[in-house]
Parts: sequence; C-alpha cells; structure tokens
Amino acid sequence: MSGRFRLFVLTALLWLPSCSGESQHRFQPADAEAIRAVLQSQRDAWNRGDLTGYMDGYERSPNLVFTSGGKLRTGWQETFDKYRARYGEDTSTMGKLAFDILDIRNLGADGAIVYGRWHLSETPKAGSGIFSLACLRTADGWKIVHDHTSAAPEQ
Repeated sequence: MSGRFRLFVLTALLWLPSCSGESQHRFQPADAEAIRAVLQSQRDAWNRGDLTGYMDGYERSPNLVFTSGGKLRTGWQETFDKYRARYGEDTSTMGKLAFDILDIRNLGADGAIVYGRWHLSETPKAGSGIFSLACLRTADGWKIVHDHTSAAPEQ
C-alpha cells in the first residue's frame, strides 16, 4: 500500500464520523462536573423546601422513569406529584438531603450513569440508601432521565 493511499484512507476514516450526523460532543471532565452541579442544585433546592427547583434536575418529559420502593413511575408530572404527596413543599417536612456521588461513568458522548448514596435527615420521612441515575445531555443541559433509588433497610 503506497504512502499516499494510506494517508487517503486515514484521512477518510477521520473525516467520515463528522458526516454521520451524530453528536459532535465528546464526554469531558467538564461534563462530569456539570452533572455534579445538577445534583448539587437539586440538593440545595430540596434543603430550602423548593420541590419545583429540585425537579429541575429531571427531564421534564413523559418519558422520565423513576423507580423506588418496588414501584415504577413514568413522567415528570407523576414523579413531582408523588414527591409532593410524600414530602410536601416545606423544609419542616422535606428535611435535609445529602448526596455522596460515588462514580460518574460516561455512556457515549451524551449519556452518563451516576452512582451514589443519599441521606435524608430532620424529617419524619428520614432515611438513606443508594441511587443510580441515567443522565442525558439535552438542549437544556444535563438532565436525569431515569432514577432508581433504593432505601437501606431500617435497623
């Protein structure tokens, strides 16, 4: 294979992905920080009794999936309604929320999985457990599109 032909093939291989119409984004360390910022904003909103602000971290879509306590919820509105019914929208009933993010793994250019622990205190609904979140890069920034939260057994 001639050097000129090899250069042509290499150039074509590098150029073809840009023609595929796929996202030109690449998952970067800044993406992981942006995802952390989403969770920090959620925590801060929760801790000031702002349930709507907390829900801003989720994709406002009927396709949102939330699983917890052996139940499956679909859609942003259903998830919001269940949170409001359980915790209200007041710091005295919502308590204090903390997250410990254990890992953020990219799933291609526009997706990530977040693993972590949650702890809720200063409320009758206090508890702790683990979560895994599927996050997607959207036009509005990184959003949670699937949340699987499990509570630790009571002791």
